[in-house]
Amino acid sequence: MTGEILVVDDDPLNRSILRRALERTGHTVTTAEDGTEALAIVRERDVDLVLLDIVMPHLDGYHVLDEMKGDPTLRHIPVIMISAVGDHESVIRCIEAGAEDHLPKPFDPVLLRARINAGLARTRLHALERDRLRDVFARFLPGSVVEEVLRQGGAEPRLGGTRLDATVMFCDVRGFTSFAERTPPERVIEVLNGYLSAMTDAVMDAGGTLVGFLGDGILAVFGAPISVPDHADRALAAARSMLTERLPAFNAWAAADGLEAGFRMGVGLSSGSIMSGNVGSERRLEYTAIGDTVNTASRIEQLTKDYPFSGLLSGDTRQLLTLPADDLAYLGDVAIRGRAAPTALWGLHPERADR
Repeated sequence: MTGEILVVDDDPLNRSILRRALERTGHTVTTAEDGTEALAIVRERDVDLVLLDIVMPHLDGYHVLDEMKGDPTLRHIPVIMISAVGDHESVIRCIEAGAEDHLPKPFDPVLLRARINAGLARTRLHALERDRLRDVFARFLPGSVVEEVLRQGGAEPRLGGTRLDATVMFCDVRGFTSFAERTPPERVIEVLNGYLSAMTDAVMDAGGTLVGFLGDGILAVFGAPISVPDHADRALAAARSMLTERLPAFNAWAAADGLEAGFRMGVGLSSGSIMSGNVGSERRLEYTAIGDTVNTASRIEQLTKDYPFSGLLSGDTRQLLTLPADDLAYLGDVAIRGRAAPTALWGLHPERADR
């Protein structure tokens, strides 16, 4: 097993000996003569393993190890200490700080090779796990958000429970239940998948997070799990895309395929505090968002049946918009089930959304 190894030692002879020994076994080797240079290298390029001296000028090995293990983007890199400092206290300090091992100088080549192979195996496992998580997260997160989640998660990327401000979207297709009752099941699934694919693209292209499918409905959030200041603008952009581009294209496809066209949909947006994170059991986890903002978005979407607007948004979402929104109409303060005070409601004129 070979890899990209960084050798950090202030002694040129030691660096040379390690470089030659490692390159003979197929490794790619980079060297650094002090801790400051070593940290710059691991932050600029992919390194699979670090062989680190302790006593060095400017920044010693202890501080390099602490910096790496304290950085979520670096802590997964295995570090093997190779030093003439071999007292019991030094060994314990390095291991407790996260080093894979502490080998004395002069080093035993056989033992060093075994430790390097074990460290590289751990690096490979970490890479495989990140690839698996990237595939999982990519199903409901935009690519840029996936990379940010993995970057912040370090060695154990996950979507932990957090409270943050976001905009929640509920959308639902009208008339699909009656269509499903008179259509063969395989065609129903085909049409539903086509609709959900189109609307999911609208969400993710605007930087939103797909929380889940609720039958023929969609729950999405903007500004979670990674907080962004323009979450309301992103959500409105997705709603516009759904109503002015995706839905007409979907209806055109349905008509061309010999199916009934003219599906309609409702979109509800609400902004405020939410709780987001993973829920479930050890055998099955799902990302979700909960809170009053989520409930309000769902109830606003249901109100689209009572108004001549396919898209409705709360006053909270309207106030957070930073981009022009001359395609919105104020509908007044509306009583929403479950809320003590009326909610300001705005309607989206999709025919006037030319952006």
